[in-house]
Amino acid sequence: MIKEQIKKIIKKTISQEVDFSVEVPTNKNFGDYSTNVAMMLKKNPDEIAEKIKSDLFKKIEVKNGFINFFISDKYFIDNLKNINKDYGKNKELKNKKIVIDYTDPNPFKEFHIGHLMSNAIGESISRILEFQGAKVKRVCFQGDIGIHVAKAVWDLKNKGIYYPTPQLSATAYAVGSEMYKTSKDIEKEINKINKKIYDRSDRDINKIYDEGKKASLKYFDKIYKMLNTEFNDLIFESQVIDLGKKIVEKGLKNGIFEKGEGGAIIFRGEKYGLHTRVFINSDGLPTYEAKDLGLAELKYKKYKYDESVVVTANEQNSHFAVMLCALDKINKELAERTKHISHGILKLPEGKMSSRTGNVITGESLIEKIKELVSQRIKDKELSEIEKSEISEAVAIGAIKYSILKQSIGSDIIYDFDRSISFDGDSGPYLQYSYARAKSVLKKAKQEGIKPNFKKTPDHVGRLEKKIVLFSDAVLQADKSLDPHFIALYLSELASEFNSYYTKNKIVSRNDEFSAYKVAITEKFAIIMENGLWLLGIRPLEKM
Repeated sequence: MIKEQIKKIIKKTISQEVDFSVEVPTNKNFGDYSTNVAMMLKKNPDEIAEKIKSDLFKKIEVKNGFINFFISDKYFIDNLKNINKDYGKNKELKNKKIVIDYTDPNPFKEFHIGHLMSNAIGESISRILEFQGAKVKRVCFQGDIGIHVAKAVWDLKNKGIYYPTPQLSATAYAVGSEMYKTSKDIEKEINKINKKIYDRSDRDINKIYDEGKKASLKYFDKIYKMLNTEFNDLIFESQVIDLGKKIVEKGLKNGIFEKGEGGAIIFRGEKYGLHTRVFINSDGLPTYEAKDLGLAELKYKKYKYDESVVVTANEQNSHFAVMLCALDKINKELAERTKHISHGILKLPEGKMSSRTGNVITGESLIEKIKELVSQRIKDKELSEIEKSEISEAVAIGAIKYSILKQSIGSDIIYDFDRSISFDGDSGPYLQYSYARAKSVLKKAKQEGIKPNFKKTPDHVGRLEKKIVLFSDAVLQADKSLDPHFIALYLSELASEFNSYYTKNKIVSRNDEFSAYKVAITEKFAIIMENGLWLLGIRPLEKM
């Protein structure tokens, strides 16, 4: 990792503690890396530059107060030679146990595009951490009890539907939500059903509930397979409800919680600059906050984790701020081990959605819509129908994931259909296409009997070679920030460099003394692109 090496060299040179940065300049004339250390020290940059000695650099220049480093060609060539499937991996997180909680769709509700966003981010973070040596457990926490389920069951029961499909359950939830607001009598009926679901005291309600939950989970599993996600554990609210209630009741005795209106148990967040939230309602039922307290303890009991990462939409920021504050008073160690990562909202051009009103864009419908658009793009290619179908789905998934992951995690996204499926720059399909192009070149080289090697190298390395080597820096940056967009940005720039190189060079040529070198560079590009796509959860394709 060049950036870290440069930092060590600078620290050794200046022999004092100061916060400085080492970055890749946007203007390539300003070197491969640049540092602001002189500015931070308020010293003459020329004097500092003269003291820096290392074989890593072929040249050091000072420009506008920055010290610019030009890395030696030998360094890049040596690193290119060593690139294999493990390049970019390190043991920084070796044996560290991390639980990642993400996606979290609720039975009886739609798997919507917000779940796609959580899934793409959570899965990519999981892979980035695994790449750094962590032992990762993927967890999906789902609300299988609560008022949302009662609303759906109420409508299903009224219609005599005892074997609801996921679509019928979602529609019933929207109807139940609307009726809950319009009639006090219906509100009471649904609240009674909610209690019966908790205590399983009604045979008919149990039947609807059990069949509806089973159908929802089967449907979710189908989508996980499409997204190439495999959870280690599905944890349900019904598993943590009693534990969460006990934790809150114990906290009430210890003065962490207090009694509120109607006998509810609340956490007075104002004491800590937050706001008050109910943890057990006036009916004696735990709320989401109490369930999350139980979840933290259950996950720790199962996995003895060093860190628990929870990925949700930023709409839940205030919920987690209060819940983690309460957890800190109950179990400080677990609170310190818990990290909440909140992402923005994925919207389509027509606006935001709501499952309560039935205005929902499902994850599957978005995938199918993009899959159809991709199918139109590749319909005239010489591929079998099976290949076209498989490629269309892989490209559609790649398009969605890249559109999500190319943004910093906190950003809202308005999905751009045309841009997302473009085969020409800043898209998932563009990365997949670049990889397929490289594999095609390697196949042609093999047919021509040209084996990749570095026996004959040019006088200086180009931008593609340098970009390939910088993969490890991009991975480290994504790991430190827990933000996959650094990988997405790097891969987009890498693909651009390769396609430019491909356009300017005839890579496979028996009459070119550097052809074996060019083929070797193409091989290294393909390895890095495959690793990078894996980190984003995007399937590499050898045909497109």
